[in-house]
Amino acid sequence: MIERRWETRLLAVVAMALSMIGIVAVYGASSLLRVKGGVVGSSYALNQALGLLVGGVLATIVARLDYHVWERYAWPLLGMVAILLVVPLLPFTHSIAPVLNSARRWVYLGPVRVQPSELAKIAVVAWTAMLAAKKGEQMRSFQRGVVPVMVIVAPVVALIFLEPNLSMALLVTLLTGVVMFAAGAKIGHFLLLAVGSAPLIFGAVATAQYRLARVLTFLNSGSAPSEATWQVHQSLVGIGAGQLFGVGIGQGQQKLGYLPYAYSDFIFSTLAEEWGFIGVLGLALGFGLFVWLGFRIARSARDPFGQLLAAGLTALVGLSVVLHVGVNLAVLPATGITLPFVSNGRSSLLVVLIATGILVSVGQGRGAGAASAPPRSSRRARAAHSA
Repeated sequence: MIERRWETRLLAVVAMALSMIGIVAVYGASSLLRVKGGVVGSSYALNQALGLLVGGVLATIVARLDYHVWERYAWPLLGMVAILLVVPLLPFTHSIAPVLNSARRWVYLGPVRVQPSELAKIAVVAWTAMLAAKKGEQMRSFQRGVVPVMVIVAPVVALIFLEPNLSMALLVTLLTGVVMFAAGAKIGHFLLLAVGSAPLIFGAVATAQYRLARVLTFLNSGSAPSEATWQVHQSLVGIGAGQLFGVGIGQGQQKLGYLPYAYSDFIFSTLAEEWGFIGVLGLALGFGLFVWLGFRIARSARDPFGQLLAAGLTALVGLSVVLHVGVNLAVLPATGITLPFVSNGRSSLLVVLIATGILVSVGQGRGAGAASAPPRSSRRARAAHSA
């Protein structure tokens, strides 16, 4: 018998509330924007609403599935995502993977445009949770636990990096680390991986002028030229202008050519300007509640796979929020990480809504085998979820 827990119902309400805030925020950030063909940018809000409608249907379907389906099909899902990640890298696929904003990160599948790196977040979390659950205590071993995971995940991360999309590649790596840590991997293992990958990260930053400029600007913003600090400066101006109650929805000035991508990469700054500290505080409480509920679901999941899957999907939302807000507050180098549920982008919205549906499925104990399978998680997993 399925146990319907209050956490799952509240999680769905929080996700819907954050998504509705996102539609309003995107409308406020793009309402005066002019796009190709002279169309007013408020159409972004309509696209966001369409994404919410489709994502809501998908999340409802996923919530009613046995979450072990993600365990059974983890390999095919990861393989499908890997193929989609290869498509933009091929020289003869420009018709379905065109260059947008100096990068090839999207694939057109008929009338649908998908961003494979967004799908990779769920695929990698599900696959890592599957393998870690099977290995059990072997995850405490570097050779038998950590290395097999990284051998498979590293090529996927490399494909994302080659789009190029370094920030998403780092996020997928962090999500893999969260699942492995919850499964019992030791901190020393991650330190070893960090030391080993440091030259690769340095090379990735040094070989791209715009990445190097972002890092140098972050490390020494006082002496950087005004062009290099423009985005961050305008973001902070917008946040400061909001004060306590904000200037009003749609009344922000930074979106009028001052702050690039005010409706996506810097929507937190736009929200702070138009909604003020009170609005930002409400948004922070909403995300905090979502993460808290997600980890409660992970802690009480009835099998190791459910525990690790829920922990990874919760981290998917939590880490994205931290990275997005950190960039907008100039405490992290500029990246292109969207704010979950809120930033414009249907692929991003669909992914977090599907992740919410999976969390609901885990919380409700969907699946015939879930009720009788006792938790077999490692001591690290139990400690992490009970924290």
